Amino acid sequence: MGAAAAWGRLGVALAAVVALDQATKALAVSAVDRGDSVNVFLGVDITNVRNTGVAFGAFSGAGTAIAVVSAVALAGLLVYFALNAGRRMLWLPAGAILGGAIGNLIDRVRVGAVIDFIDPIAWPAFNLADVAIVTGVLGLLYVAETAR
Repeated sequence: MGAAAAWGRLGVALAAVVALDQATKALAVSAVDRGDSVNVFLGVDITNVRNTGVAFGAFSGAGTAIAVVSAVALAGLLVYFALNAGRRMLWLPAGAILGGAIGNLIDRVRVGAVIDFIDPIAWPAFNLADVAIVTGVLGLLYVAETAR
């Protein structure tokens, strides 16, 4: 696959993640009052919460530091992608990571915190952007390792 096609696919994956993330957050916010929970099925609730930190609420209130670290990491990912755009399937995990990061960034800009709503027992609440970032990182590691 050529570099232009890889960048196009990355854009489509990114846009799909952002759209799905923002749509599900809007649905959760409209269905559940902030701070409230609704049981969906055994062990999983929809809970309307805000996270000003990063994973598990760590570094709450460190907005500038989070933004700088995130920007550096995403810039590094874009450089890696630019240098390896022809690598088979690299566009998918890169698009998932970028889409997830942008989805959460939209929340931070719009409401000052990330909207989390998937709330399993014994695990902090999260959202689909978080799922995309985690699976994207795992996919990126897989793609990078299998290319050797």
